Amino acid sequence: MNVTHSALVVDDERDIRELLVLTLGRMGLRISTAANLAEARELLASNHFDLCLTDMRLPDGNGIELVTEITRDHPRTPVAMITAFGSMDLAVEALKAGAFDFVSKPVDISVLRGMVKHALELNNTERPRTPAPPENAARLLGESAAMDELRATITKVARSQAPVYILGESGVGKELVARTIHEQGARAAGPFIPVNCGAIPGELMESEFFGHRKGSFTGAHADKPGLFQAANGGTLFLDEVAELPLQMQVKLLRAIQEKSVRPVGAAAEVPVDVRILSATHKDLAELVEDGRFRHDLYYRINVIELRVPPLRERRSDLPQLAAAILSRLAHAQGQPLPALAPSAIDALTDYAFPGNVRELENILERALAMVEGGHIGADDLRLPHARPFGADGGKGAAPQEAVIDIDPANAALPTYIEQLERSAIQKALEENRWNKTRTAAQLGITFRALRYKLKKLEME
Repeated sequence: MNVTHSALVVDDERDIRELLVLTLGRMGLRISTAANLAEARELLASNHFDLCLTDMRLPDGNGIELVTEITRDHPRTPVAMITAFGSMDLAVEALKAGAFDFVSKPVDISVLRGMVKHALELNNTERPRTPAPPENAARLLGESAAMDELRATITKVARSQAPVYILGESGVGKELVARTIHEQGARAAGPFIPVNCGAIPGELMESEFFGHRKGSFTGAHADKPGLFQAANGGTLFLDEVAELPLQMQVKLLRAIQEKSVRPVGAAAEVPVDVRILSATHKDLAELVEDGRFRHDLYYRINVIELRVPPLRERRSDLPQLAAAILSRLAHAQGQPLPALAPSAIDALTDYAFPGNVRELENILERALAMVEGGHIGADDLRLPHARPFGADGGKGAAPQEAVIDIDPANAALPTYIEQLERSAIQKALEENRWNKTRTAAQLGITFRALRYKLKKLEME
């Protein structure tokens, strides 16, 4: 470790200061110490520090005051909070105030070293950057205000170790946002492990997340590390976190709080150094109110909330986004790049895109496969047409596209989204002859989620 790195330790307990000075000194850092806020402010005014560690309770104030001041006045200095054992609420409060991370007393030296390593990586200009895969690079394109704000927020949260809750509709690119946070952060050299929580059978969930020991159950022929161990030193992305059963939510909460996991069949817990990012297209706050998602887990994973805008909220980005996706698809397929005719651009801009960027990619891939000539026109896109549903009056009538008779520019967004959902579900139900299992599969949601939506939208 470079000896030019410096750290400020703020704690009124001499034993803690001496422990941190000894530990950080062995890592090659030059240490300054302060016993209270006043001394810390004086040192910060006349020195540059690469890292600050501060206690929560100080004789002349609260450590969160120092976190706020450093975040505001010294944005390139990561600050970590030292909290009493079991004070997770205070740790979360510190993270919300801008703290890089936290460590609990009694201080675990290995955890402390890992945190310091990540903190110093933030300002390491020589660390290799992992370029985004070409198929993902197009998804964060756009000059709209919504995309400018999203990219700025990603840059900010990437400098923290706080859990981030990414919410957005299906197809907006939540995993890409999570990958970008990982790649721009201090853990870029570590693994990025995505997991779809809705795709793991309930009986295998604990083993998949935490691993198991040989012989712990029938079929456990060897030790197996879990997803937390696989993500050690990096980022674990929990996609569709709303699908976790309540029993697993309890165990996940403990793993996040204690920064350790117990493999199935193991006698002791294993420490893990993982940043948690989570996402869902559902309203977690609503699920909490209904008792289907634990309030304490929601509070832990939702330290920073990041909303990814749907495509209809950034229509001005469509020409640039469509051109980039089409170019990538044509290159991948070894085809000449056709031009998007003005009529095609107009048609895309007028379309609601309930499936967001994923739907745009599918539409352009289909158009590329079917187009004849060097231009893609509006007809080549084969966009769904809005026309009255059930005009000839009955269930047995041929399936038709449901009408979206509401103007998104003049309607409240929740109402507009409900109308889109209702139209898509109605159409899928008819196409599958009212078989809910097949309908859920076609819509890409669970059967339980479909039942919930039918009840919510009063379509039962």
